[in-house]
Amino acid sequence: MTLAAEIDKNGTSPEKLLSPVLSSFWDEPESWTLDTYHRHDGYEGLRKALAMEPDDLIAYVKDSGLRGRGGAGFPTGMKWQFIPQGDGKPHYLVVNADESEPGTCKDIPLLFANPHSLIEGIVIACYAIRSSHAFIYLRGEVVPVLRRLHEAVREAYEAGYLGTNVLGSGLDLELTVHAGAGAYICGEETALLDSLEGRRGQPRLRPPFPAVAGLYACPTVVNNVESIASVPAILNRGKDWFKSMGSEKSPGFTLYSLSGHVTSPGQYEAPLGITLRQLLDMSGGIREGHRLKFWTPGGSSTPMFTDEHLDVPLDYEGVGAAGSMLGTKALQCFDETTCVVRAVTRWTEFYAHESCGKCTPCREGTYWLVQLLRDIEAGKGQMADLDKLNDIADNINGKSFCALGDGAASPIFSSLKYFRDEYEQHITGKGCPFDPARSTLWADDKDDKNAHRGVNA
Repeated sequence: MTLAAEIDKNGTSPEKLLSPVLSSFWDEPESWTLDTYHRHDGYEGLRKALAMEPDDLIAYVKDSGLRGRGGAGFPTGMKWQFIPQGDGKPHYLVVNADESEPGTCKDIPLLFANPHSLIEGIVIACYAIRSSHAFIYLRGEVVPVLRRLHEAVREAYEAGYLGTNVLGSGLDLELTVHAGAGAYICGEETALLDSLEGRRGQPRLRPPFPAVAGLYACPTVVNNVESIASVPAILNRGKDWFKSMGSEKSPGFTLYSLSGHVTSPGQYEAPLGITLRQLLDMSGGIREGHRLKFWTPGGSSTPMFTDEHLDVPLDYEGVGAAGSMLGTKALQCFDETTCVVRAVTRWTEFYAHESCGKCTPCREGTYWLVQLLRDIEAGKGQMADLDKLNDIADNINGKSFCALGDGAASPIFSSLKYFRDEYEQHITGKGCPFDPARSTLWADDKDDKNAHRGVNA
């Protein structure tokens, strides 16, 4: 039974659906310190993990059903299992903290408020895959998070959770925090590895996959921050506790980033399978006097939804069956004042700017998508441009070197599917029928006083 069906059956109030685990003490004073983390069973999961054999630990995490929280949803334990053993090579764990997907805001708040959950998860993962060196690749612009993470690593070394012979287990582990230079493409795991090695961040041809030849051509596991940070709670409270939340194929808790035209945006930690309608009930709904027009279930690179999808279970299977992807669970909500053409144009400009340029479909395709969209938005487009948009997006989708091309094509396909008439209005009316100042999200003028107000201008 899905979470949504269970709620309908039992009549559970929306507020009781939240499951704060990673975020349970974010609001406490100095929540980021080791002392605070110890008061909340910090590093107890690690002690239980070190009492197990590494292979048994991998099987335990695999059996828990934990899926990667970075977008693809690949089973975490299975990813660890792919690392070859007895190969005589160093093994590495790389944590992808280069959070760059538009609308996504979960890993950075987690690292800022509770960095030790990640560090504990790293030690557990390294013990499982028999690694003696781990890396955290952090987005370099978030300097306050970088400083706080460095301090948490220092505390962990001092307490004996990192370094030589961790808690007397025989595990030696070094942890390196690396600040990237700010590139969306480095969120792709192989581009991240190239950047970490000091090269230009560009996706690698696969195979070989990172599990065989990753960082420094050695077996490497690349996991998202939230994926690794969820592991300690699973070890401490048990896999059955974890599987009691969420749905059968998507168990557990996760962080949803709710943003846009909502009364109370923020991070909401809930079991997988909750719906946007329930999250909006908890967050005060769409801003007063307005209605939901369209939204993204997993960031701008996932096909958009409309108000008819409010009751879609927000797990991997539910969102997939409805025609989109759960992605990073970045729920960007837009009301009726937002011009779809304008929103898609801004997203496409982002993808064109962030394309690494390595493959032709993405490099050329995103450029021409931007040119067409700008003309349509300005009222200079023609009806034939709509089919041309669709054709260019189709030439990018599934044909680019990495998933950036697919992400650029997604908002094109879905917006034409649900809002083709709005594109046509821009063409027949020779311009945008929407007042950009009323949207409050997409104002271009930096001096516009209404640019960032959450009210109707």
